[in-house]
Amino acid sequence: MELFNFLIPIVEVGLLTVLLSYLLSFFWNTRAMDLVLGFLAFLLMFALASWFHLPVLKKILFGVMEVLVLAILIIFQPELRIALSRLSLKGKKFREVSLFDLLLENLSSSVYRLAEKRVGAIFLLENQDSLEDFAKRAVVLNADFSSELAESIFATTTPLHDGAVILRGTTLLAAAVILPLADDTSQLAKSMGTRHRAALGISQLTDALAIVVSEETGKVSIARDGIMTRGVKIDRFKGILRSVFTPPSRKKGFNFGEWLKP
Repeated sequence: MELFNFLIPIVEVGLLTVLLSYLLSFFWNTRAMDLVLGFLAFLLMFALASWFHLPVLKKILFGVMEVLVLAILIIFQPELRIALSRLSLKGKKFREVSLFDLLLENLSSSVYRLAEKRVGAIFLLENQDSLEDFAKRAVVLNADFSSELAESIFATTTPLHDGAVILRGTTLLAAAVILPLADDTSQLAKSMGTRHRAALGISQLTDALAIVVSEETGKVSIARDGIMTRGVKIDRFKGILRSVFTPPSRKKGFNFGEWLKP
């Protein structure tokens, strides 16, 4: 029993430490951080009022505290909701799937809109092998992926349209990426040009998945593990990406979905 009573304060201190560490890491560099610092200063004033036996100041601070708690819950309700949702493992699982589906839909829309307009493009999806060396020799963007950004990059009037883009999770890592050309072109049809040869070449060197939109035919091809699959329709396109880039809750060693890391 004495051991239990001895351990209670240690457990309480440990839990409070974890809680404070989580709150500070979540609110750091946000607009709520000023609130946290102000709240700590308020607690310090309350402790000093109790320490020096200042009953009037203590009563005023206690009254302000009751109103302040309600105001915090109303004003910072979005931040508090997000902080609480991150504690839910079940919620994180469903977010993983929904984020993957959202990216897949946006990428599919971009690829097939470009195909419809017959705008040539190469999307390179990083997997386990790092493509950092190729990105460093290109135009580094580090921008959140969006359909509008991807399609604007490949517009023929922009200086970045010639080359590939590298996609790491939801981050558009680099544009105007120059890729090595495949030496063996026996898989390529006569209508396939430099883009297809570059996509095939990078797929032979890395485990990345290369998506090619043909400027001549408007067809979508996928190169993976040195194999070129031509004329991929949108339903099959989504199926291939799902089979390769399974969300981390279903498959270990996943890289394309690492945007879910805090």
